[in-house]
Amino acid sequence: MTTRRHILLIFFALCAFAATAHAQVVFTPDTWDFGTIRETDGRVSHTFTGENRGDKPVVILDVVTTCGCTVPEFTKRPIRPGEKTSVKVTFDPTNRPGTFTKELGVYSTERRKIATLTVRGSVTPRQKSIEELYPVDAGNGLRLASTLCAFSYVRQGQQVQSAIGFTNTSARPVRLELRPQASSGLLTADYPREIAPGEQGEINLAYLIPANKPRYGTLRDALEVRADGRSNGTLIVVHGIGIDAPAANSGSDPAPKVQTIENIIKFGPVKHGGPEQRRPLTLTNTGGGELIVRAVETDGKITTTLAPGQRIPAGSSFTAQVTLDPGKQDYGVLTDFVMIVTNDPARPMRRIRITAIVED
Repeated sequence: MTTRRHILLIFFALCAFAATAHAQVVFTPDTWDFGTIRETDGRVSHTFTGENRGDKPVVILDVVTTCGCTVPEFTKRPIRPGEKTSVKVTFDPTNRPGTFTKELGVYSTERRKIATLTVRGSVTPRQKSIEELYPVDAGNGLRLASTLCAFSYVRQGQQVQSAIGFTNTSARPVRLELRPQASSGLLTADYPREIAPGEQGEINLAYLIPANKPRYGTLRDALEVRADGRSNGTLIVVHGIGIDAPAANSGSDPAPKVQTIENIIKFGPVKHGGPEQRRPLTLTNTGGGELIVRAVETDGKITTTLAPGQRIPAGSSFTAQVTLDPGKQDYGVLTDFVMIVTNDPARPMRRIRITAIVED
């Protein structure tokens, strides 16, 4: 019994020693709430006070934060046992509306984290200017919130839509025209032909692939913005990827599932005057239904034998070739891709990156 009691006493003593050794610099409190602050008021600061409760000097080597909006200030002077130190934390609310919580790790010279400091609060946003809300100058007082409308997948028979905001900052009406420069034939644009002074509104953009006329792969439209019949070169670009409509009985029938062995194909260094180079590209159907390749696209620097219409039974694979002709390329680093669209309902698009270095 005595031996057991001695062992327990030694165990608790070691735990107490470890706790003391690891405590070292203790910040009380270690959390600060700035409350509600206004973005227009600028930076706010709080100073945390810590005490060395260990039995040897400690040096704070670094205070690490993952956000540039939070900046610490501290001294690397040794903190003797019983002495106090401070860490000043400054938070910048610029362009960070809403609630926030930021943690900062305090590290000693032993490269061990000895404390965590936390600041939190809520930022009331400032009122943005017209130029910030509508950064694109389309000419004649017409401003746009953006020039890009990016849809991810566009399924057959299902319309997808989005909008781009506009305003007229001039003192007179502005006539608006969107003139197609590149057209998929599937985009509709709804917008007012005349915009009153100070008026704000939206250009509504929508894609619809008819269920009886499937379209696979990249959809891209470019609309030239003309204000009062003139253009300053502003283009609205809309794009998406056409895929299959969801199966009506997707819950019962087995579905295909595409898997690629290669996520990146590296040709490495190739001679400009050398022969064509080839690399394999393998698709495997790990699902239960037949896999069908719907579209295959590249940027034109390489070619591939994989083609739309290729069918891969469940549990099978198909290996195509990717070909690079070095003599048709510029010297230096080459980057291309193979985009593959299939009837895999979970992940219909795969993008394989292609790299090479064309040398003399």
